[in-house]
Amino acid sequence: MGNIFDNLEGEVSVFNDKKPLDHRFLPEKLPHRDEQITQIAKYWIEALNNVTPSDVTIYGKTGTGKTAAAKFAREQLHEAAQNKDVFIRVEYIRCTDYTTEYQVIAQLCQKLGRDVPHRGWTKGEVINTFREIFKKNAFGKKLILIVILDEVDILLEKDGDGILYTLTRTPNVSILSISNYVDFKKFIKPRVMSSLRDKEIVFPPYGADQLADILQERAELSFKENTLNGDVIPLCSAMAAKEEGDARYALDLLRTAGEIADENQSEKIFGEYVRTAKDKIEHNKVTDIILTLPTQQQRVLEALLRLTQSDEEITSGKLYDMYKNISKGDSVTYRRIFDFINELEMLGIISTNTISRGRGKGRTNIIALQCDTDLLETTLDSV
Repeated sequence: MGNIFDNLEGEVSVFNDKKPLDHRFLPEKLPHRDEQITQIAKYWIEALNNVTPSDVTIYGKTGTGKTAAAKFAREQLHEAAQNKDVFIRVEYIRCTDYTTEYQVIAQLCQKLGRDVPHRGWTKGEVINTFREIFKKNAFGKKLILIVILDEVDILLEKDGDGILYTLTRTPNVSILSISNYVDFKKFIKPRVMSSLRDKEIVFPPYGADQLADILQERAELSFKENTLNGDVIPLCSAMAAKEEGDARYALDLLRTAGEIADENQSEKIFGEYVRTAKDKIEHNKVTDIILTLPTQQQRVLEALLRLTQSDEEITSGKLYDMYKNISKGDSVTYRRIFDFINELEMLGIISTNTISRGRGKGRTNIIALQCDTDLLETTLDSV
């Protein structure tokens, strides 16, 4: 049969390059984010005058361009600094990869040219090494460091606010924090908040027309000419607009629709491929989330599934009773169930709605599944 890759390389594809459809791809311009990028630049421009900028926090739901805007501003700042007598570094840290203060500081040391192990030293040794960098550097100039902490809420929830305490008390360091959640500052103690004093920038969700503009630009970079049917981009945009204006989801839809066209050996991408892509993405997303949940949360989902299948109105009390029945003695407290409900709601698997029962009867929390019951049942059966 020869080499299997030789055979595959000869197949027809609608793609020229898939990279522009990856949400991590940084294009030459970011449609509909000029205002937010300009706000970041207004805070960072002080660095060009050898002054440490203010701390900045940017909020917005997933897929609203927060990370891309921060990285875009970083590239612009580095470009502007080339013609100035300043030494500016902007370093990006994704807090899903570096989840403790030690790991973040060690990674910053590595990026700044100091060989620090990611484990084995005391936290104090790592912090002292980091601060020494600002006293002596190879360029003989004052170093201004801007640290981008993406998904900072994950780091703060897991490891506390020590990282912010350390960075805000290190001279010449500025922080740009990125979070999907406006309330992430609940993890920050008052003594750290007083040092942070950040400027806030909000990224609103994209509308359908804005998403269409983004997809059109990326499609021109990714696909061969005349491969997109006229309804494909409007359909991807409309579907993503319903997902709270998520550009990542829009790009995933378009890329997956193109991959389905290739699987069907089609030279054109049609609207029906977008609908198939939607089902495929949601199936993979829900399955991956459920399979990686802790056992107790999987049991809560099984309880929700059984109550949903019996067409019952699901209150937290009914849910806990069913959960205890499934757990057979190996159960958590009723109070802990509320934490699980909040976490599952943030993942988009369930929804909650507080309703009033009328005068004297108080308010009740009603819980509902937000994923396909057959898919949930199949996934839980495979655990």
